[in-house]
Amino acid sequence: MQVQEVMHKQVDLVDPNTMIRDAAKKMRDDKVGALPVGENDRLVGMVTDRDIIVRAIAEEQGLGTTAVRQCMSEGVFYCFEDASLDEAGRLMAEHQVHRLPVLNHDKRMVGILALADLARAGDEGAEAAKKAVTGISEPTDAPRR
Repeated sequence: MQVQEVMHKQVDLVDPNTMIRDAAKKMRDDKVGALPVGENDRLVGMVTDRDIIVRAIAEEQGLGTTAVRQCMSEGVFYCFEDASLDEAGRLMAEHQVHRLPVLNHDKRMVGILALADLARAGDEGAEAAKKAVTGISEPTDAPRR
């Protein structure tokens, strides 16, 4: 089974100049914990609810004056839409992430794959999710993304 069969296809890129207050409202309204950040139709980062809390609010940055680019994670890990679920689970485990942006081979974002999507994808997805959770749960000194 390929990633494109289980990913969320309705994903909007948030501009890096968006204020974190607006990003947080979008997360709330869309019932998501992360937003892909794009500039010129290219993925440049991800911002999570945790990024906003830890990198902005805890540092006493203003909700209406702090741009997403100031707290987003750069160097985003991704997979291609035709990757197997096993490959996606391996990437999640290796990079200790719960979500992977999904790109086509023109490097345009076409969706997002969450750990929960793997878990709901039958036996093959359950195995990939198990692999991902095992890797995500390993302690590391590296910063979380």
